[in-house]
Amino acid sequence: MIKFTLRRLLSGAVLLVVVTSASFFLAHLAIGDPTAALLGDSATPVQRAALRHQLGLDRPLLVQFWDWFSHALHGDFGTSWRNFQPVSDQISIRVPVTLSVVIAATVLAALIGLAVGIATGLRPRGVLARVLKVASVVLFALPGFWVSLILVLTFAIKLRWFPAVGYVPLAHSGSEWLRSITLPSIALALGAIVMIAEQLRNGFLEVAHQDFVRTLRARGLSSRRVTLHVLRNTSPAALTVLAVMFVGLLGGAIVVEIVFNLPGIGSLTQSASQIGDIPVLLGLTVVTVVFVVVVNFLLDLVLGWVNPKVREK
Repeated sequence: MIKFTLRRLLSGAVLLVVVTSASFFLAHLAIGDPTAALLGDSATPVQRAALRHQLGLDRPLLVQFWDWFSHALHGDFGTSWRNFQPVSDQISIRVPVTLSVVIAATVLAALIGLAVGIATGLRPRGVLARVLKVASVVLFALPGFWVSLILVLTFAIKLRWFPAVGYVPLAHSGSEWLRSITLPSIALALGAIVMIAEQLRNGFLEVAHQDFVRTLRARGLSSRRVTLHVLRNTSPAALTVLAVMFVGLLGGAIVVEIVFNLPGIGSLTQSASQIGDIPVLLGLTVVTVVFVVVVNFLLDLVLGWVNPKVREK
C-alpha cells in the first residue's frame, strides 16, 4: 500500500507540473499582448510599452516562466495585472465560497443519487426508474444557467425561502451561510444526481445477475445483506463517477456563481479572462489542478482499499 500511495503522489506531482507549465505558455500564446485590454484603445504606444516593462512582458518568455514557476512553488502566484493585488490573496478569499457550494452539491448528489440508484436498481421497472429516465434526458438538455434562473424565480423571488443572490460566510452566521448556498448547490447537483443514480442502477442490474449473488440468495441471506454485497461491488464505479462529478462541478460553478452573484473562483475566472489577466488565470489553474490531483489521489486510495486488485495494477 505504501508503494501504491507513493506512485500516486508522484504521478499527481508530475501532472501538476506538466499542466501548469503548459498553461503558462498557452496563456501567453493565446492572449499575446494584454496591454490593449488593460489600458484601453486610447492608450499610446509609449504607455503600452511602459506597462509591458512594468509587467515584465519585455523579457524572454523562458525567463518569465522560470520567475513565475519558482515563485509558484512557494505559493506566490504574483500580482494581478488588473488591480496589482496579490493573486494568492484574491484566490484564498474566493476558494471557500466555491468549495462550500461544490462540496454541498457533491454531498447532495451522493446522498440522493445513492438512494435513487439503489431504489431503481432493486425495482428497475418501477415508477421511480421511469422518472429517472425522463429526468436524465431533461436535465442534460436544459442549460445550467436556465435551471439556476428557474430556482431563483421559484424559491427566492416567489416563495422567498432563500436569498436570490449573495453569499454569507460561515463564520458570520451558520444558518444564513446554509441558506445562501442551498440554491446554488441544488443547481449544481441536479445533473450529478442523475448520473450517479444511473451508474448505480446499471451496476445493480449487472451485478444482480452474477453467480455470487444467486449463491448468496441460495444460502438464505436476507435481501438487505445481499443488497449490501451488491452495493460494495458497484461502489468503485459510483465513486469514480462521483470524483469526476466533483471536478466537473468546479467548472460548472462558473455559471452558477454568475447567476447567484457569488464571489467565488468562477466569477474571478470570468473577470480575469475578459482582460487577459494571466497571473490570476495561472493561479486559478494551479488551484484547480491541485483539487483534481487531491480528489483523484483520495479516490485511488479508497479504490485500493476496497479492491486490492487496483493496487496490483
